[in-house]
Amino acid sequence: MDSSEDLASHLRGWDPQPVDTTGTVEPWPAEAFAGLLDQPSPVKGTGDPLPPMWHWFHLLAHPGQSALGDDGHPARGAFLPPLPDRRRMFAGGRLQVREPLRVGDEVARRSSLVTATPKTGRSGSMVFVTERHEYRRAGMLALVEEQDYAYRSQPAGEARGLATELQTAAEPGPVAPDAWRARLDPDSRMLFRFSALTYNTHRIHYDHPYVTGVEGYPGLVVHGPLLALLLLELPRRFAPGRQVAGFSYRLRSPAFAGVPIVADGDARGELTAGVPGQPPSVTGTVAFFG
Repeated sequence: MDSSEDLASHLRGWDPQPVDTTGTVEPWPAEAFAGLLDQPSPVKGTGDPLPPMWHWFHLLAHPGQSALGDDGHPARGAFLPPLPDRRRMFAGGRLQVREPLRVGDEVARRSSLVTATPKTGRSGSMVFVTERHEYRRAGMLALVEEQDYAYRSQPAGEARGLATELQTAAEPGPVAPDAWRARLDPDSRMLFRFSALTYNTHRIHYDHPYVTGVEGYPGLVVHGPLLALLLLELPRRFAPGRQVAGFSYRLRSPAFAGVPIVADGDARGELTAGVPGQPPSVTGTVAFFG
């Protein structure tokens, strides 16, 4: 039996049911994330629309402390595959916007498993899981989101083989007159604040001895969702009059605290972000209404 078949054996009989969650869109999380970015808040009060993907700060799961595993994630969860020595990576996703969520909205979300597929690649065998989240307001579908995760079985202390040292940043090149650019300088304080905003207890983002000694990374890992949100800062800042209809993105390589990240794009909607002089950490495409 090869390693991918071995992972598949753990998935037999695993058929999680959809999960329904409800909640109210409050203004505080958007104000807090804007502060993390050193930007003015895009929301002032009831009825103001959330920027695309800022719904990530709402309807958060809050498991009990005793429910957490050694890695900080819940040991059990609706869509966590039952793998031994499970390690998780956020791989990307897609968003369709019909109507933006607004401050004050009562929102219902249905989450479900789309696929769970074992695969073998350059970094070994993994299970790729896709989750689907449908957000409704007053019974009407507003957002449809899919999120992709990669899970592998990895004994403690084993290097991942994806990144063995911190990247060295070069000076970013000049910006064309019609280009978009934003910069992020992630440090441990920023990663802590983003973890708090998303109620994310994954230790790779704040526990240096754990992330280096157990998961085999060279430093604190920048959250994949933060990288995706950095891409969306480009149209938000440089094309504020255009409404996002869709967004797809792929996480390609990890980024680490202490190394600047630069996002580039233009009105065509092709976006990329990473350490200057290195391959991108995330790429994405945004589509607009009209």
